Amino acid sequence: MDVKDVEGRFAAATSLDDQIDQLFLAMQNYGFDTLIYDYTPGRYDLSGQLIIPTVLELRNVDETMRDYWCQRGYFRHDPVQHVALSTTGPFFWNYDPKAKTLIHAFMNEETVPVAEFLWERGLTAGVTVPIHLPGGDYATVTGIRAGDPVRLERDVQLCMGDFNLVAHLFQRTAALRIGRERALSSLPRLTARERECLRYSAEGYSAKEISRLIDRAVPTVVMHLNAATRKLGARNRTQAVARAAHLRMFDQPRA
Repeated sequence: MDVKDVEGRFAAATSLDDQIDQLFLAMQNYGFDTLIYDYTPGRYDLSGQLIIPTVLELRNVDETMRDYWCQRGYFRHDPVQHVALSTTGPFFWNYDPKAKTLIHAFMNEETVPVAEFLWERGLTAGVTVPIHLPGGDYATVTGIRAGDPVRLERDVQLCMGDFNLVAHLFQRTAALRIGRERALSSLPRLTARERECLRYSAEGYSAKEISRLIDRAVPTVVMHLNAATRKLGARNRTQAVARAAHLRMFDQPRA
């Protein structure tokens, strides 16, 4: 594999969709005929559930998968995702219970609808590359091939390393396209002033002190803090600060 050539094609793409197309072309060279890519700025929400991906890109997959995985929550029960969260290396998976691949330990009653959806579409075996990024960002690149899963497992042993490298090269370039605004689009929308007041509150300043720092009246500061607390679904300001920190809202630059 020519690493510079692969990087060059990803970098030359003019949009995330184009980059996904380039990734799909690269994957086809290794015998995969389906691509699933997902990205989220975090792994778990405050209730401990997997966060639904903010980016889900599909190639040669029934588009209804987007609705099932994101709107109906299948993503949270997908055994592949649970394995990906616990490892950093690429892995082969097979939904046939007799195969005893890594996803077998996560298959239960909750995963039955997920398995049925994939079986109906012939998406029963593939390879997933988990990508754990600095700061908690998380992505997976999955390649699937229809046909004999035993043969696929044998074939992918010869290309697993290259496929892993291609996935990481893609993510490094795609991150520039995805950007923080798109990545955080599914999170509560705080205004720049609300986020600024909440950040100062997290640093230990009182409403009166914040009013001097931003040159606004105390009631205005309280209004911003209350609005941020309400949008975050918090009971009080302390919980709002904790939730904003968990969702990495303070990673954004100061207003």
